[in-house]
Amino acid sequence: MTTQPPQITSPAELIQLGKTAFCTAKVLLGALELRVFAVLDELPLTGPQLEERLGLHPRASRDFFDTLVALGLLVRAEGRYSNAPAAKEHLVPGKAAYVGGFLERSDRVLYPAWGDLTGALRTGKPRVTNAFREMLDDPDRRISYLAMMDALSTMLAPLIAQAFDWDTVKSYADIGGARGNLAGRVAQAHPHLSVHVFDLPPMEQPFHEHAERLGVAERATFHAGDFFADPLPEADVLTIGHVLHNWAPAERRTLIKKAYQAVNPGGALIIYDRMLADEPVDAENLVISLDMLLTTDGGSEYLAGECRDWLEEAGFTVEPARPLGEHDTLIVARKGG
Repeated sequence: MTTQPPQITSPAELIQLGKTAFCTAKVLLGALELRVFAVLDELPLTGPQLEERLGLHPRASRDFFDTLVALGLLVRAEGRYSNAPAAKEHLVPGKAAYVGGFLERSDRVLYPAWGDLTGALRTGKPRVTNAFREMLDDPDRRISYLAMMDALSTMLAPLIAQAFDWDTVKSYADIGGARGNLAGRVAQAHPHLSVHVFDLPPMEQPFHEHAERLGVAERATFHAGDFFADPLPEADVLTIGHVLHNWAPAERRTLIKKAYQAVNPGGALIIYDRMLADEPVDAENLVISLDMLLTTDGGSEYLAGECRDWLEEAGFTVEPARPLGEHDTLIVARKGG
């Protein structure tokens, strides 16, 4: 039975899709830029107090704050504003489950890029160039990027720690693992594991600092390199997550073949990504695929069946794809002993 996407049935829904969603996104992103949630984490404030703390003009500040209330991000009680539970947990910098890093980068990089979606659709060329290299060269942007990566991997790490039988695994390597948030959290869940992270040299110092914070430094090793130019670290299990979608199919095949060489006999490669369904029912993942058009030279999301083909071509025996969280898909590929 084919799942059908929801159907739009009224002009009001079209307006919601074309205007209101655009506006409410900017309200949230603007609140992060203004540090609304960080300020209210200290104590509840009246509208004028919050307005003064943030340096806002009185003309529309109440409407701005009340919009955040209507969106479920703030609470207004007895004339004072405070963070709603979700904002308190996920939108205050420094909190363990903070996702603001992802949203801040969306505001800075993706929001302008989406302004020229039609240009990208006509040319097939990204609207953002050198963003990744600029991030590597700019410490402030690197911190924001790592916060974004941590926000995603923190949500998925508990699921990955449970989705695979790690009991007989001794070594685990995350390829393109940034500062090692996923590897570190899997190591926390499985204290017998030694973990490795392979990424570009600028990630090495953040990796060591983060491993110390997570309490896994003695079991964690960083490998600096370019995964197309350098050998991957050998391990019983490798993960490649939210990486393949940055590259064209030829590069994906190359990376999977290199991973096959790095996986120890009898081991496994785990791939997870925002893979596309055979039918166009998941708008979230399709939008992410368009993100790749706007920000990479050849990237996109891809079908689980395509991933299976690349893995089998490399020599793996592939298990059926399965959901990972709300929007990701996980595939386990085994290497013979």
